[in-house]
Amino acid sequence: MTLMEDAKNKKTNDLIKSVAHFENLSEDFIRLGVASGTIVIPKNVNRTLKKIVAVGAGLKTKVNANLGTSPDHIDLDEELQKLCIAVKAGVDAVMDLSTGGNLTQIRKEILAVCPVQVGTVPIYEAVCRIIAKGKKIFQIDGELLFDIIEEQAEQGVDFITVHCGINKETTEILKRQDRLTGTVSRGGSFLVKAINATGKENPLYEQYDRLLKIAKKYDITLSLGDGFRPGCLFDASDGPQIAELSVLGELVLKARAAGVQTMIEGPGHIPLDQVEANVTLAKRLGYNAPLYFLGPLVTDIAPGYDHITSAIGGALAAAKGVDFICYVTPAEHLRLPDVQDVHEGVIAARIAAHAADIVKGVCGARERDNEMSKWRKARNWEKQKEFCIDPIKFAKERAKLPPRQEDVCTMCGEFCSMRDE
Repeated sequence: MTLMEDAKNKKTNDLIKSVAHFENLSEDFIRLGVASGTIVIPKNVNRTLKKIVAVGAGLKTKVNANLGTSPDHIDLDEELQKLCIAVKAGVDAVMDLSTGGNLTQIRKEILAVCPVQVGTVPIYEAVCRIIAKGKKIFQIDGELLFDIIEEQAEQGVDFITVHCGINKETTEILKRQDRLTGTVSRGGSFLVKAINATGKENPLYEQYDRLLKIAKKYDITLSLGDGFRPGCLFDASDGPQIAELSVLGELVLKARAAGVQTMIEGPGHIPLDQVEANVTLAKRLGYNAPLYFLGPLVTDIAPGYDHITSAIGGALAAAKGVDFICYVTPAEHLRLPDVQDVHEGVIAARIAAHAADIVKGVCGARERDNEMSKWRKARNWEKQKEFCIDPIKFAKERAKLPPRQEDVCTMCGEFCSMRDE
């Protein structure tokens, strides 16, 4: 029995108990959400986790960090260091997006030490194997792809991104769309190339029941990928994006009927005035499945600062109903992120998530701000460190003060407005 099936049958489940305690909500609330599909708890039956979180309606907004090698930069130790930094910064989940080196070994090492949920994009490994054999990307084989999905699930991956909404019909819609940046999703672009070159259907769409069977066996959560997400503001909210989303909604219903947990991924680059409409539409077409958004980034002109552009969009999106935010680092659009980029990306996304939780009325969110303000007024620096979102940076900045400024900061000094008269 899967977690969703247990919830539908009102069976006691330790995962639901754990999440209810973490969220300070009743077990019945979590159980009803899992049963209806508005809450997911990504957890492979083959993994033991120290931290278990749920994603969905009525819960704290969660944050994911992407890690992984590239063919040009393969350093497992560095990726494990990034993982450690992301966890210390408070991330709720990570995704291994590696495309360089021994992918099975990299994933094994990450799964062995990671205390939070781990996701992957199996088509990356499938394409890497195809290229290694001297073949072209469009020659990707459906059997190989499903073998890799099963291998990754057996290893213990908790959720996988699968671009099931890209099919022959939605690809035709893409051809008619005058996009500036085309298909920016790596996984999505692989499938578009295959469909256009061979005329064959996307195996993830055509054999969706087979995918559900694997997911059910290991109780992994399907993250239905947005292969046609907009890669710039000009392409936002267009035909291919909405057509794919409509397909994903139907696949959500199929998964729920099979007892498989699903969430829907979202864009991408969206102008600020279109964020709320995108969230509303995704919730409606996706039958209120949990939404997992990359950002969204609200301007295209800030490379080096895209952790900020995504935090702006992420805060608004989450306030309007997005449940899961994928971080964006300062290295986005420029290079593979380093350790410092990972830290900054996680913190920026967590700030966005917390700002949204205040609006959502999530238990404890506003109270934390009130505590911070109380201790700021009292100029109690240790207590401020306890309640701030980045205690490490707080401590480093305070350490720069001269001894005579221990009671205040150097902005106002003796003229500090927080001092009592």
